[in-house]
Amino acid sequence: MTEAYIYDTVRTPRGKGRKDGSLHEVTSARLSAGVLNALKERNNLEGHAVEDVIWGNVTQVGEQGGCLARTAVLASDLDESIPGLAINRFCASGMEAVNLAANQVKGGAGQAYIAGGVEMMGRVAMGSDGAAIAVDPSIAMETYFVPQGISADIIATEYGFSRDEADALAVKSQQRAAKAWEDKRFAKSIVPVKDLNGLLILDQDEYMRPGTDMQSLGALNPAFQAMGEAMPGFDKVALMKYPHLERINHIHHAGNSSGIVDGAAGVLIANKEWGEAHGIKPRARIKATAKIGTDPTIMLTGPVPVTEKILADNGMSISDIDLFEVNEAFASVVMRFMQAFDVDDSLVNVNGGSIAMGHPLGATGAIIIGTLLDELERTGKGTGLATLCIASGMGAATIIERV
Repeated sequence: MTEAYIYDTVRTPRGKGRKDGSLHEVTSARLSAGVLNALKERNNLEGHAVEDVIWGNVTQVGEQGGCLARTAVLASDLDESIPGLAINRFCASGMEAVNLAANQVKGGAGQAYIAGGVEMMGRVAMGSDGAAIAVDPSIAMETYFVPQGISADIIATEYGFSRDEADALAVKSQQRAAKAWEDKRFAKSIVPVKDLNGLLILDQDEYMRPGTDMQSLGALNPAFQAMGEAMPGFDKVALMKYPHLERINHIHHAGNSSGIVDGAAGVLIANKEWGEAHGIKPRARIKATAKIGTDPTIMLTGPVPVTEKILADNGMSISDIDLFEVNEAFASVVMRFMQAFDVDDSLVNVNGGSIAMGHPLGATGAIIIGTLLDELERTGKGTGLATLCIASGMGAATIIERV
């Protein structure tokens, strides 16, 4: 089978996902087009240089509706002969776009692809698509649906994680992200966002709170306790599914959960022959991809079984992985991953994560693949695994090897 390689990765800075966020004036299509233009310019992509643009975004309504991928191509400087495919695997949409593109290359369906994603959470509100899994009572009742924050608290309760442990992980994420920016570890991949006049809008992740400490986080009230305990309450739904739990321990709040932000990211993926023809050297090989379904109530445990699957499918063990990117949707998600595999936290999210910098849903999967590759190159390490939990109970993973 043909090998698929990563030739380049870029991302925008992440803006606060609200009306006073720096990226609020930028549409989803325009932010995506900026990422596509950066990949075109950095790699001299002329004409029908890639087979397709596969673009993930979660809330596919309004400006993010239709086939946003094709809209982004037409809004960019890429040739109009390049089509676009919009996909949605919730929080793993950006990763799934990369994985799908890689497997298309491996299968011989074109030599090169651009894959990634976008989410303008300040412009298109999360949940505004009215997803059936949450709003159709006949489905929600059958699946014991609860909001993701409750799911994160179920994980904490089931696996014994305390509020202090979650807050400590959040503080570390903020410290690591601040250090990464200070050391310019993201410089290779960041594409500053400019307006139509070429004036700078944003060139650094603006959601970060470097001064966060245990005391400031300790002052925050649990974000999901009220909705959990109100009558009839989601806690009762959860306890119907997990009767062995006496109660749900609500440990999550805004400070130890992922931030609502705007952002986009893209990855250029191609085979070896394409790179040789374009005079570009590959940076990493996409060794393996995987996805899996999990319990839809606890919902966010997917990184564990999908990692078990991707390792088993490829004859690998956890010790074969040098670095990990585990999306910080909530603190308990990362803590459960480290607990399950007995992985030292010095190898996980070493440059911070979505708790510090935010989680632009459709883009995050592509972002963490790029962050993983940059860190493998910076440290001279060889193999990395990126994984995300996914709404309604799924997991996705990608293993890359530095070239």
